[in-house]
Amino acid sequence: MKLRTKYILFVAILNGVALLLSYFVFDEMKILFIASEVFIIISIILAWQLYAGLIRPIKLLTQGKDAIKERDFNVKFVETGTYEMDELIKVYNKMIDELRLEKTKQEEQHFFLSKLIHTSPTGIIILGYDGRIQQINPRAIQLLGISEKEVLGKTADQIEHPIIQEAAQMESGESKTQTFNGPLTYKLQKSHFIDRGFPRHFVMIEELTAEILAAEKNAYGKVIRMMAHEVNNTIGPVNSIIESALQSKENSYELTNALLVAMERNNNLNIFMRNFADLVRIPLPQIESLDLSELIKRVTDLMHVKAAERQVLFLSEQSNLHLVIHADPQQMEQVLINILKNALEAIDGGGTVSIIIQAQFKQLIVRDSGIGISAGVEGLLFSPFYSTKKDGQGLGLTLIREILINHGFHFSLKTIVPGRTEFLIQF
Repeated sequence: MKLRTKYILFVAILNGVALLLSYFVFDEMKILFIASEVFIIISIILAWQLYAGLIRPIKLLTQGKDAIKERDFNVKFVETGTYEMDELIKVYNKMIDELRLEKTKQEEQHFFLSKLIHTSPTGIIILGYDGRIQQINPRAIQLLGISEKEVLGKTADQIEHPIIQEAAQMESGESKTQTFNGPLTYKLQKSHFIDRGFPRHFVMIEELTAEILAAEKNAYGKVIRMMAHEVNNTIGPVNSIIESALQSKENSYELTNALLVAMERNNNLNIFMRNFADLVRIPLPQIESLDLSELIKRVTDLMHVKAAERQVLFLSEQSNLHLVIHADPQQMEQVLINILKNALEAIDGGGTVSIIIQAQFKQLIVRDSGIGISAGVEGLLFSPFYSTKKDGQGLGLTLIREILINHGFHFSLKTIVPGRTEFLIQF
């Protein structure tokens, strides 16, 4: 039962009893009876005024409670002239002003934070209390190559993406680098904040590819230039001495042959060092419009004899649309030669190399039926001087990487399933 109902009931019972008593006690004394009735009426009026004075603050408090519950901090009350009531109204109005100010401040901070996350050059993924992805900013979508619909509301186990799965296994405060999709390297950092008493995690993703490649190229460039300088300074004088020795008529056949072998070896060493030096002297691309189909035909015609020797068949697939790319003809030709050469060398005892042009997606896929890439090797393939071949120099894929990055093309090399390895270039 509400307080006001109890009060009204109490006043009604009290005045009803007084009315009955006055009737029986003062029944024969009309003057006293009338006086008692007047007293009861005055009592009822005073009770009603007291009721109004007590209930009004409660009504105001109820209205204020409803406003706070609905988070409407614009409701304020006007002073009534009653001291106690006005003191209550002043306290309430002051509280409402502070709540409205705090709400405005929080909304501004939330808007600023949302805007900051949305425009951040760092990829950001925010997880809910249950580990499901609650928010992902545009930069993270771009870096991971996924759509927002693919990840929102899902846990890492439900998303087949190596970066997200790696981030899910990290502890809060942990930071690590991860190589994904060819030479692309990312820095992952996981942290958390407290929201309504519970920790919520977020992951920041930064692409380090450009910085790492620049530092890497600077390091091996210095080494190569130093080595080339020393080798050239040595080979020149040594070849001069050998040429002088070859002019002597007193040389035996064995000595002459040994000197020729030594000179040839010196020349091969010079070519070897030039290949390294060319890696750090790749010129900027001279961009032209190229028909990709014609470029591929020229390269496959060039590689046809080598493919026949290894019993490998070139297969060509392309959509009805012609794909015109903007690139340096010589550099892109060298890229395709190296890609096809690696595909041929990965096949032992016959197979196929499929060259697929997807004009609608602006993609080129070179797919081979070779042995594939061993586990744990994908992250090292584009590293300078790393090679899985016995006599490999580790320059082919590094050269491909440098040229494609200079063109701004995205690329990846991975084994999809055993017997199906794909090199993809996104123009």
